Amino acid sequence: MSTAFDGAPFDRADGDLAAVAGLAATALPYDENTGRGDGGESRRRELASFLRSRRERISPEQVGLPPGRRRRTPGLRREEVAQLAAVGVTWYTWLEQAREIQVSAQVADAIARALMLDREERRHLFTLAGTPDPRPLHDCPGMSPAIRQMIDQLEPLPAAVFNSRYDIIAYNRTYGRMVCDLDAMPVEEHNIMWLCFTDPRWRERILDRELNVRLMAAKFRVALAQHLGEPAWKTLLKRLQQASPEFREVWERHEVLLPEAHVKRFLNPEVGPLAFQCTHLWLGPQSGPRLTTYIPDDQPTRERLDRLYATVLAEQAPIAV
Repeated sequence: MSTAFDGAPFDRADGDLAAVAGLAATALPYDENTGRGDGGESRRRELASFLRSRRERISPEQVGLPPGRRRRTPGLRREEVAQLAAVGVTWYTWLEQAREIQVSAQVADAIARALMLDREERRHLFTLAGTPDPRPLHDCPGMSPAIRQMIDQLEPLPAAVFNSRYDIIAYNRTYGRMVCDLDAMPVEEHNIMWLCFTDPRWRERILDRELNVRLMAAKFRVALAQHLGEPAWKTLLKRLQQASPEFREVWERHEVLLPEAHVKRFLNPEVGPLAFQCTHLWLGPQSGPRLTTYIPDDQPTRERLDRLYATVLAEQAPIAV
């Protein structure tokens, strides 16, 4: 498990807490929304108890650490969590003691990954810490079980829900295999911008790629203007700038474009080239989430799509005993 994240690694020296991302244990004015300050003791105690409970359920072997000698308590030690999250041991100990210290979004993100939190646990951690999540796990207003069922019913047509940040919120089986096996990829990589600029398979299999990435970056810039202060948007932009020289070059053009209809072409490794017209069903304001359906642009695409769908069904069919 990686112990580094955006920005320089945190100083693990216990004696220099100021170096731990500048997170000194300082008194904070009370905020009734975050629970910080003198009135936030209950929230801090709940956060401390939650962290202890999640730490104690993880074995050292699960995170690639040696089991060590006999342990007084189950799970990881505090110093091991601090090591995995790249924070100071004393600082993390104070956090579990419900001391009045500030938790930044970057530190909360590192702790969430160190403790292997799932979607709901991660959300709970950020709520208790009183800080916005810089990497939200693709929640989307407007999504519902009915929309998810609609996506499935559209098969064999590929369909997916995206938000304006290009996160892939939900998708059916055909879309999941249109370029590569999305189910096999970490959920934090389910972002079209990230995949098109950093994943070798997507880079090879998006046809007319130069035009498409220019359009995507330009549309992203338009959408970003409405979310300039939001951590999730800033984090994605920073990750792309750090990971992709191509993105940096395209981004510096400052192009801005609104969505427009054009044929999208993909090279599927199993059935060959696919060409689609896209239709959009907006689930909120037009700059927000949308359900996108990929309609075959020609008969060869329709036939290849049917073959791809048959392959997906065959792979998921139960094995007769």
